[in-house]
Amino acid sequence: MKNMTGHISSKIWGETDSGEVIHLFRLENETGSYVEITNYGAAIVSVVVPDRYGRYGHVVLGFPQVSAYLNDNCYLGSTIGRYANRISNAHFELNGESYYLETNDGVNANHGGLQGYNKRVFGAKIKENSLIMSLQSEDGDGGFPGNLELEVIYDWSHDNTLNIVYKAISDRDTPANFTNHTYFNLRGSDVTILEHKLTVSAAEIAEAGDDYIPTGRIINAADLTFQNNLVEDKVKNTGNRITGVNTYYVLTDELIFKNRFAAELTDERSGRSLKVVTSYPGLFVYTGDFLAGDQLNHYQGKCVPFGGLCLECQHYPDSINRPEFPQAITGPQRPYHEFITFKFGLI
Repeated sequence: MKNMTGHISSKIWGETDSGEVIHLFRLENETGSYVEITNYGAAIVSVVVPDRYGRYGHVVLGFPQVSAYLNDNCYLGSTIGRYANRISNAHFELNGESYYLETNDGVNANHGGLQGYNKRVFGAKIKENSLIMSLQSEDGDGGFPGNLELEVIYDWSHDNTLNIVYKAISDRDTPANFTNHTYFNLRGSDVTILEHKLTVSAAEIAEAGDDYIPTGRIINAADLTFQNNLVEDKVKNTGNRITGVNTYYVLTDELIFKNRFAAELTDERSGRSLKVVTSYPGLFVYTGDFLAGDQLNHYQGKCVPFGGLCLECQHYPDSINRPEFPQAITGPQRPYHEFITFKFGLI
């Protein structure tokens, strides 16, 4: 690997069909634990940390070859934008104007449309011990207004904490909602995450229909409450298929310097844990029901339903069409600044 700067190194990993160069970066700490990130989709490719016996292993779904990312439709590890989650009918009105987005989820827009940020090659630079990814998103990109500049900043600490900061500014008001779409599997093998235990710091969820579009009501989480529960206890077997969790949780509003504890994921077998802290108001839990693919991942298996679990800190889904929700608008006078922290440890 070349271009060593502190604990960050990089190599050329491949290129897109149009010839854009794709790099792979490794952020490694003093213990030997590391994170790999590519500038294609500003995606987290791997996180390698020890289990309770000191054995190192992958704890996120990822691919060892760049070609798999070029053909991936499951957003593995990707940065999501311009708007994470769904916008109903791929349409919204803002400042008296109507906007129509790319549809890629029936009649709705999801995760930025067909050419969301997961399909973009980001600029990348190393500054001290930070990896900074940047993207210029033009006015009309995916149907969204405004020329938007986005930075995604990654830091990997000595205690196996990955901090992600999102900074953006637009020359026109625009809905904006960025998140990371990593699938976690703390077991470090190709088993499912159904035996993982999850705690979510939320008593309420955004009610949604069968198409996952919010109704506008915030309701008690009830049976979807996670308080150190096995994931398999929250899925439903309808006979035809197993339906998992695909739900937006409203995080308990306990802010300390804008930090919210969002969730904790644990795996008894490996002894690994993951704590999530964020500035975002909510967390979308997705148990990977629709994971699929023919490419082998780090565990030398194919991506299968429930092979990984996403903990996507983000703003409210479809908020632009739900005035009763807190809004997520970025503009010249409203710069975007949010963060997500993933801290890996042991139970």
